[in-house]
Amino acid sequence: MEVAKTRTRGLRRTYSRVVSGASGRVLVVDDNKVIRQLIKVNLELEGFEVVTANDGAECLDIVHRVCPDVITLDVVMPRLDGFGTAAQLRADPRTRHVPVAIVSACTHHEVEAGIEAGVDAFLAKPFEPAELVRVVRRLIERKDRRERKGAPAGRGRG
Repeated sequence: MEVAKTRTRGLRRTYSRVVSGASGRVLVVDDNKVIRQLIKVNLELEGFEVVTANDGAECLDIVHRVCPDVITLDVVMPRLDGFGTAAQLRADPRTRHVPVAIVSACTHHEVEAGIEAGVDAFLAKPFEPAELVRVVRRLIERKDRRERKGAPAGRGRG
């Protein structure tokens, strides 16, 4: 319920226009349809192209076709959770350097496990839409800077 309140309040206060042209492609992974839609709408209103997946297994199935600039992951999902997904993304040379943000409760345990899995950023639920946009933009900008310098983006391990 608080998520819906955050969305309504955020849309009126934060987003007054749609930015033309995509600012980057984001793969949003969450098993909760309402949360997926909330993240999708808020990012699209800021000019991002958004593709969604229902869980970590679906994310791994589509990530190579989608080629996202950033991936947002929930932690608790069926089939494959966020930590397992992040670890598999880091283990794959094709996705090792894609920035990953955990969007979850962000308990101390989740942050520690996320760091171990190679996660780049954390956003606690419930979140302000403006903070979501800031996190995604920061990850894309960091990735772009690293690519311009010739170094891969992301924390990558291995």
